[in-house]
Amino acid sequence: MGETIAVVGDGAMGTVCAVLLARKGYQVTLWGHCAEQIAAMASRRENEAFLPGVPLPLSVGLTADDEAIFSGAGLVISAVPCRFLRAVWERLRGRISRGSPLVSVTKGLENETLLRPSEVLRELLGPRPLAALSGPNIASELAQALPATSTVASGDTAFAQGLQKLFSTNWLRIYTNTDILGVELAGATKNVIAMAAGIVDGLALGDNAKAALVTRGLVEISRLGVAMGAQAETFSGLSGLGDLVTTCISPHGRNRTLGELIGQGKAPEQARQEIPGEVEGVNTCQSLIKLARRHEVEMPITQAMYAILFEGKSVSEAIGELMTRRPKSEKMA
Repeated sequence: MGETIAVVGDGAMGTVCAVLLARKGYQVTLWGHCAEQIAAMASRRENEAFLPGVPLPLSVGLTADDEAIFSGAGLVISAVPCRFLRAVWERLRGRISRGSPLVSVTKGLENETLLRPSEVLRELLGPRPLAALSGPNIASELAQALPATSTVASGDTAFAQGLQKLFSTNWLRIYTNTDILGVELAGATKNVIAMAAGIVDGLALGDNAKAALVTRGLVEISRLGVAMGAQAETFSGLSGLGDLVTTCISPHGRNRTLGELIGQGKAPEQARQEIPGEVEGVNTCQSLIKLARRHEVEMPITQAMYAILFEGKSVSEAIGELMTRRPKSEKMA
């Protein structure tokens, strides 16, 4: 990996990756699709839209120029929201060098194809070292250098170990994992459970309900992951349980906040309009319903969220149906 790093995507996670690596001494170029937003960041040396209050080091270059972003880059970080991932990389794929190593920090699933971010990137960009970085990583906390951990997953062990060294600091501990399918799937599915957790908060249903929701949510996303070929232990790790807990309890998370607003009585579309940036769980929920049907996996919490978001079902009715499902043994449920 060269000393220059290109970050594609100027949202909170892309920005915090750029800041973290610049603080470690790397030259970073951060690309955004909107020239006006990039100009504002360059003028203020801050991403007021997505990571306010965090100064951008001078070693972070900013550009909206498709030609300039990959110049001299030894590593590319893809930090584009899942909904826009294909469109952005169709625009840029003629610029990136053949075989340039790439790490994705995108969480979600592509609705039309049900592909994970790394699969979309592989399809568009061809063979190259490819990894996914995921875990309980609230961007604002990473920017403050608060203690954190994360997982980098790749079938290329040497590449994963190189990224482990690249991102590690005395406050950020990185673990490697070979199960990129499980790591990416866990990072996507937890957002749907987090929306449900937000509803629990919005209704003030209490800690018992929240604990049950998180626990049973982990059961159903693990069930789907194993059916798709992921390793069961991935879902009890940092990118699974760790990310799920963080997303379900953090007041900073967009997915949990959306659920909280719905729990407080706002319609899903009204709640969505009050939250800046992408709420990945909304689109992911649609993909998960399709995957659950394809793999014949029961996902009652996900199904309840889908009904609330897209079928007009009331929160009280959805909760009632969850609570009155047929009694089962926990081990077999």
